[in-house]
Amino acid sequence: MPLSPMTYPDGHVGWRAHDHATVRAVLADSRFSIRPDKMHNPFGPGSPGDAPPSPPGAFTDHDPPDHTRYRGKLTGQFTVRRMRVLAERLEVITAGHLDSLEAQGSPADLVEHFAVPVPGLMICELLGVPYDRRTEFQQDAMLLTGASGAEEDEGEAMYAAFGRLQQFMLEMVALKRTQPTDDVLSDLVGSAGDLTDDEMAAMGMALLGGGLDTTTNMLSLGTLELLRAQERVDAMLADPDAAVEELLRYISLTPATARTALEDVEIEGTLVRAGDTVFVELRSANHDPARYADPDLLDLVRGAPGHLAFGHGIHQCIGQHLARIELKIAFPGLFTRFPKLRLAVPEDDLRHRASLVIGGLDSMPVAWD
Repeated sequence: MPLSPMTYPDGHVGWRAHDHATVRAVLADSRFSIRPDKMHNPFGPGSPGDAPPSPPGAFTDHDPPDHTRYRGKLTGQFTVRRMRVLAERLEVITAGHLDSLEAQGSPADLVEHFAVPVPGLMICELLGVPYDRRTEFQQDAMLLTGASGAEEDEGEAMYAAFGRLQQFMLEMVALKRTQPTDDVLSDLVGSAGDLTDDEMAAMGMALLGGGLDTTTNMLSLGTLELLRAQERVDAMLADPDAAVEELLRYISLTPATARTALEDVEIEGTLVRAGDTVFVELRSANHDPARYADPDLLDLVRGAPGHLAFGHGIHQCIGQHLARIELKIAFPGLFTRFPKLRLAVPEDDLRHRASLVIGGLDSMPVAWD
């Protein structure tokens, strides 16, 4: 059946959507809410009302009309011209960090020297973080994503980093008002209209959260998949567009999300009552045999049209085009520079991050000739 009953950690009997068509239907339906404070948490304890409402400006956790207002302010910032400029900068950033990786000498940690700093600097470019503050920004961003290897309590470190980054974003908003540059945050401040400083800072935080951890982990996990067979590397170098789309489908870095019905909704013959939460399995949808032949086979020439790695509907990732650019430049750049790249440790020794939401690697020692 398109929807299957599911018992949530708080005892709520809701639903799970797992095939491609049903997942698309739920994500495209405006009668479902993304708000955490309305949700039975599928990932752990939590009932509606337990989570506080998301702060104004954190558009990824808001429903219309607030979501429409916030996202509308950002949509026009991801222009073809800006993507072209960012692609040019990414070529330079990628080459520079490949130089740094090579300078470390074989073996070296791909996560530390490539997968983390490249997306971090791209977020700096997108938001217009001044060069003299990028080290500070990246250090807290790494703490926020759990990628810093900090020895202090991880939860406390992430909480403290979040607070510092919020303050940093407020300072950036104030800076862009008096010293605008060619970046998304400057344009947002310049056309803010009815937005407050707190809202614009939260929007910047949402862009940071959506664009840093995901791309970092796609670079490490994607490289791991490519290293499993030389023909995979050859396919990536021959057609990065098709290969990246298939990697996105196959890995499906964000495995699931959730939505709560705001009213009674019928999905393909199943009635979802108002207040019911639906666990939306993106990874399962991307491996639906009704949509993709041999879905558990990584076929880097198929192109994977219609995959849901970036979601679907009004909450589809606003930065997906930039993410694609990053991956289509970084993967070929890495394997062109290091054609004999290989793991420096047995694969079983790699430490995967303990996360129910976004997977990744803590480190990835690699070697080359």
